[in-house]
Amino acid sequence: MASEYTIRIGGAAGQGMQFIGAVLAKILSRTGYHVFTHQDYMSRIRGGHNFYQIRLADHPVAAPRNKIDILLALNDQTIEIHAKDLNQGGLVLYDPASVKQEYTRPHFLPVPFKKITTDELDLDPVMATSVAVGAVLGVLGENDIGEFADIVPAFIPIASDGVIASQCSAAQAGLDFVQKKADAEKKLASIKVQRPQNNRALINGNHAIALGALLSGCKFYSAYPMTPATSIMLYLSSKAKDYGLIVEQAEDEIAAINMALGASFGGVRSMTGTSGGGFALMTEGLSLAGITETPVVIAEVQRPGPATGLPTRTEQGDLFFVLFGGHGEFVRVVFTPGTPEQAMLLTNKAFYLSEKYQIPVIVQSDQYLADSQWTFDELNRGLLQYENFRLQELELSKIKSLYRRYAYTENGISPLAIPGASEHLVVVDSDEHDQDGHIIEDAETRRLMVEKRFHKRLPLIKQEIATPSFHGHEQPEILLVGYGSTFGVMREAVDNLSVRQKIAMLHFSEVYPFPLSTTFDYVELLRSAKQTFCVENNASGQFAQLLRMETGFECGVRINKFDGRPFDIDNLMGEINGYL
Repeated sequence: MASEYTIRIGGAAGQGMQFIGAVLAKILSRTGYHVFTHQDYMSRIRGGHNFYQIRLADHPVAAPRNKIDILLALNDQTIEIHAKDLNQGGLVLYDPASVKQEYTRPHFLPVPFKKITTDELDLDPVMATSVAVGAVLGVLGENDIGEFADIVPAFIPIASDGVIASQCSAAQAGLDFVQKKADAEKKLASIKVQRPQNNRALINGNHAIALGALLSGCKFYSAYPMTPATSIMLYLSSKAKDYGLIVEQAEDEIAAINMALGASFGGVRSMTGTSGGGFALMTEGLSLAGITETPVVIAEVQRPGPATGLPTRTEQGDLFFVLFGGHGEFVRVVFTPGTPEQAMLLTNKAFYLSEKYQIPVIVQSDQYLADSQWTFDELNRGLLQYENFRLQELELSKIKSLYRRYAYTENGISPLAIPGASEHLVVVDSDEHDQDGHIIEDAETRRLMVEKRFHKRLPLIKQEIATPSFHGHEQPEILLVGYGSTFGVMREAVDNLSVRQKIAMLHFSEVYPFPLSTTFDYVELLRSAKQTFCVENNASGQFAQLLRMETGFECGVRINKFDGRPFDIDNLMGEINGYL
């Protein structure tokens, strides 16, 4: 029997697809399944074709599959596009009132979502989405709607008890209808996934970044809404009152980064977030952070470009942009998480390093990781770190001489004071400056300041950068290499291919400064493999180029996908097998 199932919900924007998918994913994770979800949606409020996919299993899952077992079709277009992807024994659920033709083939199961809602239950038509949720649970063999009553209030926060009760009635009616009809027609899915008793946490990449910020003591977040980064701001604003956080929607990204710099200068941990187009506007502020040595964390959540590109699709096309954006030379750190847990922990590390070394740190993600949800038994908070690197009042009181914001020190890190925290004056300037913060023009001071900001800190920061994670055969003949959101699909491809290949993967989640190979000689591992594949969601192979720049190693094969969609396991395995 199958140990996993994939459900795809398709329809037009405005038909309730996201509600159905999100509620089902939450129910299934609480029931004990391992769950992975991802979305494919167009940049419009209504219409177009979108889908929400849920993969559930009795084992951890971390990437989408192409083939599906249950298709919930909210319109004809979904059937036309996706029915061909059904596995043998798969099932299509649809409402006859929402399609233009009648489907009589054995693997089609008509369920009158709207008729059940309005005629049988006398409810608002919008509640047909809850009937659809119940119908899918019925196909999966559930006997009741389980966690639905506890979950649905979170998705309809202002609903009355009566509305929640009606939603539950609708879901139960959908489940009952499917169980009776499907069982009579022998169409009930025979799902045999073993379900542990414990609930599982379900979180997406953007919420994990936001959670990492909260757990790191972030007190100010500013941003201009830009897909796919906006949900970081929305999540933080929902928690602002509980955590003493100020969230400011700026008029543009120029204002957003400068607000964050101002808040950081004023003494609080600060962050901003955007996508590629907004980061373009932030680059002057990024350089300002570099010369003023102001700590700031920036989330850059990629979408395909150039220009407006595909606003709701995914790509890894901004790596070089965040590595080299901004004018002048200054130290920065770039993290590229591959899972929600990494997103949380690396956002925490971003705040830690930003404060410790007084630099900008960029957490780079993409639409795929931002919107995908993963289940975790528990996010490892034991790895979180926090240290206040700003001078406290007692420390300031011990400074008897003039406080110098940019004082020369052995490691290049000057004492960081909060303006107004003592009688000491804090002077900063965006022009080149001396130790006191005053504008200069002489060559010697310029040389010393560049040395202080760049050359003295870079070796120290390199020691903080983790080596890539390794998974697979200890002496691989085939080695997959990637960074960021390709983690899950590479890992599952390795697991699937390992039955007949000596295969492994290297995943880089901390890419700049590039990790040293002193504790783990990953460069030697690359050289010893018979065949190396660099897996990237871009056209030019930016990470493969960075790897060659930093190590001299050239990957043998570049697997690039740049159609705005992520890799799925079947697609990646097909690409690899084509070279073997």
